[in-house]
Amino acid sequence: MEFPRTNIHGGSSFEDVAGYSRIAIAGPFVFVSGTTAVTPEGTVYGEGDAYGQAKYIFTKLVSLLEENGVSREEVVKVNIYATDSGENMNITKAYSEFFAESRPACTWLGVKQLNRPSQMVEIEMQAIIGAKL
Repeated sequence: MEFPRTNIHGGSSFEDVAGYSRIAIAGPFVFVSGTTAVTPEGTVYGEGDAYGQAKYIFTKLVSLLEENGVSREEVVKVNIYATDSGENMNITKAYSEFFAESRPACTWLGVKQLNRPSQMVEIEMQAIIGAKL
C-alpha cells in the first residue's frame, strides 16, 4: 500500500541543517516532530515558565496542523517531555486548553534536559486525518 507523502517545514532553520520536517503526512497519518518553545528569532519563549512554553508549543503546532488541513480533534497521541515533573500541572493546564474535549492518548515523560538548558518542555504529536469524535 502506498500513501502520498507531504513534508511540512515549521519555520526553524535547524530543520534544514538536521534534515527533518516539522510535520510529515503520509496518507491519513500525521507525525509531528518534537517541538520546543524556540521562537522564529531563535530565542526560547517563556524561560522559567513551563506553562508559557507548553502553551506556545501547543499554539504553534495546532496552528501548523490546521494550516495544513488537520484539526486538533484528529490528534490521537501526544507525548510531552518535561525537565521538571513539579511543573506537570502547569503543563497539563496548557494541554487541557487544546485537548480536554477530544482527549487524545497522552504520555508525560521526565527527562534530564532538552537541547538548551532554558527549554523545559518538548512536545510531539500524531494525528490521523478523519479520526474525529
